[in-house]
Amino acid sequence: MTQTSKNRIKVLIPILICLIGMVGILVYGINHYRQLSFQHISNLCQTIIESHQEAEEEVLSSLKEYSEGANQGEKGEEFLLKYGYRISDFDGGFQSGFIFLTLMVFLLIVVSFMIFYWHTDRYNRRRIEELTDYLECVNIGKFDRIIQSKEDTFSQLEDEIYKTVTTLRQTRDTAVKTKENYADNLANIAHQLKTKITTLSLALQLSKKSDFAIYVQQMESQLESLTWLEEALLTLSKIDAGVLQLECSKVDVYTALTLAAENLNELLVESAVTVEIPDKGCIEIDGDMEWTMEAFINVIKNCIEHSAPGSVIHCDYSANPLYTEILIWDEGKGFKEEDIPHLFERFYKGKETSEKGIGIGLSLARSIFEMQNGNITARNMQKSGACFEIRVYSH
Repeated sequence: MTQTSKNRIKVLIPILICLIGMVGILVYGINHYRQLSFQHISNLCQTIIESHQEAEEEVLSSLKEYSEGANQGEKGEEFLLKYGYRISDFDGGFQSGFIFLTLMVFLLIVVSFMIFYWHTDRYNRRRIEELTDYLECVNIGKFDRIIQSKEDTFSQLEDEIYKTVTTLRQTRDTAVKTKENYADNLANIAHQLKTKITTLSLALQLSKKSDFAIYVQQMESQLESLTWLEEALLTLSKIDAGVLQLECSKVDVYTALTLAAENLNELLVESAVTVEIPDKGCIEIDGDMEWTMEAFINVIKNCIEHSAPGSVIHCDYSANPLYTEILIWDEGKGFKEEDIPHLFERFYKGKETSEKGIGIGLSLARSIFEMQNGNITARNMQKSGACFEIRVYSH
């Protein structure tokens, strides 16, 4: 039996008692009225027979006809009215009894209503206290307490409170995690900037003591790295704030990959690495050309940093009704297994990462693809090499 059924039974008990009491009083009133009528007729017959004994048989015969339903109706009332008699002259105390019965019925109704009101008020107070205690526990941080769900008029309010508390808890946890990540990011940014600035300062000091031209290339490289870091951090901050606006248009995968490779041409020549991009016709995704190209640049650049001179970076892509898949893999040693779960975390640098790596490019690429209804994962190839698998979904 549910809690709602139990509550209804508790409420119906006093009402049933009131109805039973009213029926009992009504039956009692009818019986009392019949008893009074019988006494009146009996007394009347006794008085007539005592005064006129010779009329005994006629009286009993008339009484028998009366009991069988004859000679009843308005004729009897009219006969007595001719001699000045009224109904009130023969109530025999029935009026006072009727008043008493009416008062009893009224009192039963009042008592039943009071019991019903008291029970309802008591139950409502108890349910309000339960919800109040639950909210007090939430306010002091005790989210582990489970609200006791009951099926009654408070059920909808109870559900909404639980949903609100769950949402607030998730929001709090997200805010705490965001704050922790913010602190970690600030520490990593400070470390990256400090490293670049220290290298620049050292190169500048050495240039004063020797040939300046030897250190120009080092300073230019560090300045270029600082500029890229500043732009990447600005982009990530816009993504986190939700203010980075991407255009939604058709992006040809082959074109985006080709432009990304062309932007890395200088690094490819320096590393003696080539990029192989097959032309598979027009395969398009919904996204922003510039930012899609930026994401491809970061992925291909990561492959270049882990490729040996003379090796090739391969690209492949295909489409089906659900998504478009882009594969980019190199011929290097592949990822360390312990690094794979953390590759797309900000400022994470694996054991095989070069000194030039900052640990922000793959994180930026993942954010760009996720904003375009896609994702990116990493795995090792069966023979050798690291592979990035990108999927951009159609819907």
